[in-house]
Amino acid sequence: MPCAAQAQTQSLAWEKFHVASPDLKPLGWLKPRHSRDISSSPWSVGCETLDRDYADFRVYRDYVGALGVKHARLQSGWAKTEKVRGVYDFAWLDECVSGLKQQGVEPWICICYGNPLYKSSGGVTTEFNLGAGLLVDEETLAAWCRYVVALVSHYKKVVKTWEIWNEPRFSSSAEAYANMLIRTTDAVRSVQPDATVMGFTVHGFTPNIVLQYPTKVLEILKVKGRLDVVDYVTYHPYTPNPDESYRMVADLEKLVRSYNPALKLYQGESGAPSSGTSHRKDPWSEVSQVKWNLRRMAADRVRNIPSSVFTIIDLKYPDHLQSMGLIRSNEAHEFVYRRPSYYGVRNMACFFDDRVRPVGELEHQAQADRKMTVAGFTLEDKPVLLLWYKDRLPGDEIRWDRVDVRISRVRFRDPIYVEMITGRAYALGRDTWANAGDDVEFKGLPVWDSPVMLVERAQVDLMLEPERHVPVAHR
Repeated sequence: MPCAAQAQTQSLAWEKFHVASPDLKPLGWLKPRHSRDISSSPWSVGCETLDRDYADFRVYRDYVGALGVKHARLQSGWAKTEKVRGVYDFAWLDECVSGLKQQGVEPWICICYGNPLYKSSGGVTTEFNLGAGLLVDEETLAAWCRYVVALVSHYKKVVKTWEIWNEPRFSSSAEAYANMLIRTTDAVRSVQPDATVMGFTVHGFTPNIVLQYPTKVLEILKVKGRLDVVDYVTYHPYTPNPDESYRMVADLEKLVRSYNPALKLYQGESGAPSSGTSHRKDPWSEVSQVKWNLRRMAADRVRNIPSSVFTIIDLKYPDHLQSMGLIRSNEAHEFVYRRPSYYGVRNMACFFDDRVRPVGELEHQAQADRKMTVAGFTLEDKPVLLLWYKDRLPGDEIRWDRVDVRISRVRFRDPIYVEMITGRAYALGRDTWANAGDDVEFKGLPVWDSPVMLVERAQVDLMLEPERHVPVAHR
């Protein structure tokens, strides 16, 4: 049955988005797709902190598949699983793993955090941090490895990807993490030789500081002859302006590939709040949150970086209710409503699956006072573009500028315009665009600080009526 907190069934910001218009002729709305109906994609959503009961999986279970993502990040929960030494109870995690699989979503698990039954270098084993300091004591490491073997043995038929610890830079030396990374990966692959292993979770956005830690870890791995210990280096780029992190991302990619050209990047956790002032001085809103999330997704996708959105629902930490969820909840973990970010992320995830191939950022000339990104893709050898202002933080205004723009080496036959937050599609008058040699020109194109899509009409599956905002029943 729906929860009692559903008196407000949708966001006031969402209503504002639907009232606003770029002043074009409407055609319909992007038709959403369930995860079960999408064969593959690079998108993931965060389902973290269930190991500490900061959210209730049953409240949002069905909303994950409806989001259209193909992957979801979980945390393993040693302390929740082993409450008596040597006894492992995975029932709580079984519910999450099987619930995601039934939705057509592949879970990947971050193996992280300590256990009050054992020692940790953090020295504190409260309910909040579960001994979050990295494990260095030999007795504790041995118990940890036994737990990892039990965990992977239990899920080896359904979980293929494992991440080793969350943001270790804040809780360990490079030597401690390199040692634990090797020990943990060896434990994983002793059970599942073909497992995909991810690590590092590089956090921050100041390159001369952030890159020091992975450099030290990579140097240690090089000396030990273990540069192949992970397949992906994960990172968490929390920046006030999502577009400002990509210099650091490029530097990180250059760094890891200088040690092992086979290493790849995975954006494993990143998102924006819908209220408060965290990550910047100016207050956040549900409007700026969805713009931030879509700019992150678009910029990751054009660089062909697998990407996870943090997070599916608000999380109730011991000292505050965090507002980064695509779904708003309350302190009792009850569902309130889907934020605009839920719908915007869904539109991106449902359209930009693995059929859509990134080309890269495209050269363009625009008569605008602001810097713009034009991200290029192809779908069945036809062009797909995403355009947005990138030079400032996402704002609260729901307003478009009219921009004349020429985009190099792109030609259209019958393009339409899609605003990616609402998914609403609009016609483009034949007098507003033209192919010019190998380029395409648009006159008075509505552009703002969130991605809009230009795509051939025949490649978009539209519905004529908007979706009714009725919450699904919770189990």
